[in-house]
Amino acid sequence: MISTLFFVSIWEFKLIKVMKKSVLALLAIFVLVSCEKWRTNPDPTLTSNYRLVTGHITEDTYWMPDSAYEMVGKVVVDSGVTLTINPGTLIYGRIGDGAQSTALIVSRGAKIIAEGTALTPITFTSVLSADQDLDENDNGLWGGLVILGSAPISADAIPSLIEGIPANETYGLYGGTDSTDNSGILRYISIRHGGALLGDGNELNGLTLGGVGSGTIIDNIEVVGNLDDGIECFGGCVTLTNTLVWAQGDDAFDIDQAFFGEFINFVSIEGSSSDHALEIDGGEGDWNAPFSMTEGTLISLGISEIHFRDGAIGSVSFEGMANIEADTLTNVIVDTLHGGADLTKFNWTMAHYEGAL
Repeated sequence: MISTLFFVSIWEFKLIKVMKKSVLALLAIFVLVSCEKWRTNPDPTLTSNYRLVTGHITEDTYWMPDSAYEMVGKVVVDSGVTLTINPGTLIYGRIGDGAQSTALIVSRGAKIIAEGTALTPITFTSVLSADQDLDENDNGLWGGLVILGSAPISADAIPSLIEGIPANETYGLYGGTDSTDNSGILRYISIRHGGALLGDGNELNGLTLGGVGSGTIIDNIEVVGNLDDGIECFGGCVTLTNTLVWAQGDDAFDIDQAFFGEFINFVSIEGSSSDHALEIDGGEGDWNAPFSMTEGTLISLGISEIHFRDGAIGSVSFEGMANIEADTLTNVIVDTLHGGADLTKFNWTMAHYEGAL
């Protein structure tokens, strides 16, 4: 059960006499699903159903492409519950920051099964895209997607509280001892225009992974126009294949707390205000473990920046020009001789359709 679920059929608008502004906003959804420059292939299907979602999801729930969903504030999938999102589904995040920032949070013990396809990806975007022409420079308009698991993390406290979530909320805890922990499936997902501010210097990432285990499948993900990092991993050991970050405000890929999984076939496309392509940290607790990133391509207006910090260990291979800064006590093998990413894997993305690749 969802604590708040508001459903309106467009065909029933003439029967509604209250909340005129809300009705007009919902009518707009009938005439278009998204006005962003890029269109999915095929275009999103017009839908007469529009749902507002907020609060905790406490029983197995399905989101379908014949409805558009607007998340309001934190939407939390509780432990023991599975949220299934079918291919082609469009999910809006309402604008807001601080305590009002919108995010979808899959808590420890919960699962998300979100399997899009190359022709019908699942899209998370700002509600403003319903009537505005947003591009990669529009960011911070909602929060992001947060997946939390029970895999090992190297931190001062286990479990730890994920960044971007208020300190008094226990649903933000992550980390444990189960390396094979399974948080579900993310496949062909586009996350756009997120990174809402929670406070000074504290923003949500496009995709945040905290203690996510190897039983989780993450494949074909793009993050576009996020105010903070594109994808950040806090510990855990999940494998991510075919990931792309474009025009983030901070780092494209950020690794912390002894993440010992791997990225395979990754792309960083910097925007005019992007910081690092890669920012890699080691463990924060009493142990450390090596990360792996292979088959990468770095695309920049100039030279990409890479920073290895705080005891980072592991290996990375990529194609592209980069300035590499390595702090003391780091040990990272860098390979630039064996080719970059297979860019054809990203033909389904906004970045491809907008000519960024």
